Amino acid sequence: MTPAPNPLAPDWLRLPTDANELAPGLWPASASRNGTGELVLGGVTATALAAEFGTPLYVIDEADARASAAEMLAVFQAEFARIGTSAKVYYAGKAFLSTEMVRWMIAAGLNIDVCSGGELAVALAGGADPVRLGFHGNNKSLAELDQATRVGVGTIVIDSEVEIGRVAEAAARNGRVQNVRLRVNSGVHAHTHDFLATSHEDQKFGIVLTDAPRLVALIRAEPALNFVGLHCHIGSQIFGADGFAESAARLLDVHAALLADGPIPELNLGGGFGIAYTSADEPTPLRELAVALADIVAAECTRLNIPVPVVAFEPGRVIIGRAGVSLYRVGTTKAVDVSGNPRLYISVDGGMSDNVRPALYGADYAVRLADRRSSSAPVLVRIAGKHCESGDIVVDSDYLPGDVTPGDLLAVPATGAYCWALSNNYNYQGRAPVVAVLNGSARMLVRGETIADLLARDTGVRPPADGATPTEGTLTEGTL
Repeated sequence: MTPAPNPLAPDWLRLPTDANELAPGLWPASASRNGTGELVLGGVTATALAAEFGTPLYVIDEADARASAAEMLAVFQAEFARIGTSAKVYYAGKAFLSTEMVRWMIAAGLNIDVCSGGELAVALAGGADPVRLGFHGNNKSLAELDQATRVGVGTIVIDSEVEIGRVAEAAARNGRVQNVRLRVNSGVHAHTHDFLATSHEDQKFGIVLTDAPRLVALIRAEPALNFVGLHCHIGSQIFGADGFAESAARLLDVHAALLADGPIPELNLGGGFGIAYTSADEPTPLRELAVALADIVAAECTRLNIPVPVVAFEPGRVIIGRAGVSLYRVGTTKAVDVSGNPRLYISVDGGMSDNVRPALYGADYAVRLADRRSSSAPVLVRIAGKHCESGDIVVDSDYLPGDVTPGDLLAVPATGAYCWALSNNYNYQGRAPVVAVLNGSARMLVRGETIADLLARDTGVRPPADGATPTEGTLTEGTL
């Protein structure tokens, strides 16, 4: 008999008929179970990955990441070609960035968006042509602006009035005329299915839309700057196109007015397209988004009687999110009773050091057994990390087979975006490695950290009297 749903479960969580099922849309396209029930990613079993690289472990399905990038570019280019213009796609490197990821995105035809000198260095080390880079940030340092203009970054996004002079000085010093966008706040705020349109802003990014004409005039007065268009970002993890449509309409009104003083070739509508983190999520298909956005841009340009600009987008999560899966080893289990209702706590060898999103944002994730299939009835579980924080939760609520035991391998899908990027050393935990899987083989993208790596930054470490290294006799490098 199938058990009844646990009253402790959130309303959106469905009691599965099969707790081994890999819900469509959450996992990389290559994900499957083999004959013995092991999770297989990119042709490699989770068991083999954990044995070779240890846990916690970030696994990226290379084919899935590349295919998502190619699909994004193809559908947006096709729909904007339909309305007589073109689309540019910048991969938002803040979601996940490594030199290999840069190479994948460039090969797929995307540009790269960076937000710091470190991300700029990674993009350049990955072989990106600087012309294909966009540079964001609300507080870009003078050194970062000098580096960006010196290497020839394609576009710098100006985030405040004070940056106009700073970028102009850096560009002039390096003998360049620098393309710039101006980030504005449209007053539209979107998240998942909802959006709110307001007339005022209170946030650190961008400038008030009504200030745009004055600041664009200042930009155009600088000989070392070339204004290419407005930029706006309305939120993240957005389902549907309504928020983007409202924001685009507001921006195009200002864009049209600014055309009186000179050409404006582009309009950047930002990113924020959502993905599925749980089986309850229903993200908007990319083609549906592209059709809706192209239609609204065309309609607004017709209404305003202006040329349709090149339209740029900056997706990150929608490209790399689903491609990533995190593997953990179960350490302990503990059954608790909450007003007569059971919950099984499962503690794993990672936590908020490798995925801080649940603690930061209350983000929900799913989880599945990765090293076997089980016929046990599903029970409500909460996956807890190993850190000394009660809020250190990896998966707040899901169902797993009731025979989960210490030593089992677990997999959390949709962790490609903002998990490694936000990873940290809380409790002196080494950051986990990142591996790519493709056609039955795995290779390291980013090496994990050892205790020796962490101690190497501590200037107070002194060698033991016997000459042994500080970590000898405690933990081996393979334990992190």
